[in-house]
Amino acid sequence: MTVESTPGAAPIGQIPVKRLDPDIPLPTRAHAGDAGVDLCSTIDVELPPGRRQLVGTGIAVALPFGTVGLIHPRSGLAARAGLSIVNAPGTIDAGYRGEIKVCLINLDPSETISIVRGDRIAQLLIQRIELADFTEVDELDETARGEGGYGSSGGHAILTGGGSVDPGTVDPANGSDTAGDNANEENPT
Repeated sequence: MTVESTPGAAPIGQIPVKRLDPDIPLPTRAHAGDAGVDLCSTIDVELPPGRRQLVGTGIAVALPFGTVGLIHPRSGLAARAGLSIVNAPGTIDAGYRGEIKVCLINLDPSETISIVRGDRIAQLLIQRIELADFTEVDELDETARGEGGYGSSGGHAILTGGGSVDPGTVDPANGSDTAGDNANEENPT
């Protein structure tokens, strides 16, 4: 397969891959031009709702310096079954030479997901990166956005005042408003 790249950029080229499990397929693209290659499970897994499992893919890679491997969920599995990745995207650094593993999670509220050895469970994207260094400063330059963070650009009623929630009152365990039903009223009784 010919590797195509962005005009003006040198192609990344062939990625050395070591097959750790002889019965598991090597990473492949479903269609020419797809950004990601499919990764397969080395084990059978029953994943109940809300549970997670670290799953091996049976491969290791040698990524070139200045690149990163990003592990993304497969969109069809996410949409149809609720299968996702806990730390999406997972990061494979260029210096890592161990087995690529995927931390899967079942986000479906009621159905167990069955994964069979050899099933395609995730996709790997290879991207160039900038290796930036950091310099400590006393002040940062001013911008129009300033310190506006979560929800500052709007786009949804809860972000623009129609049912706002003080981020300090959100329970990080479940995302619910811990201030109760009166959290959005100016003068709760």
